[in-house]
Amino acid sequence: QVQLVESGGGLVQAGGSLRLSCAASGSIFSINALGWYRQVPGKQRELVATINSGGITNYADSVKGRFTISRDNAKNSVYLQMNSLKPEDTAVYSCNADVKTGRYTRPRDYWGQGTQVTVSS
Repeated sequence: QVQLVESGGGLVQAGGSLRLSCAASGSIFSINALGWYRQVPGKQRELVATINSGGITNYADSVKGRFTISRDNAKNSVYLQMNSLKPEDTAVYSCNADVKTGRYTRPRDYWGQGTQVTVSS
């Protein structure tokens, strides 16, 4: 089994910054893509940012230029630096990892439990 644990959420004023962290542990052979998603009540979960094993990143238009995703392969971790936060960034942020648990196993998605980010105006 694989577990993802997020940290770093909280309450911040508009214009402020937060850094989210997510560490994967368990039976990990390799991790392909890592990503951050967010969801507010009553809405679908949306992609925030992803980073593949080669370090190529992808961002939602709404966060480009403000958020930066990065990964530390040695620590099986992914980070999300969030700057210039806006009230509309308020959501539960969850990390996602595409993980192989063995050399010949198919990769599958794993999710963290989520961390609340609240941006006050």
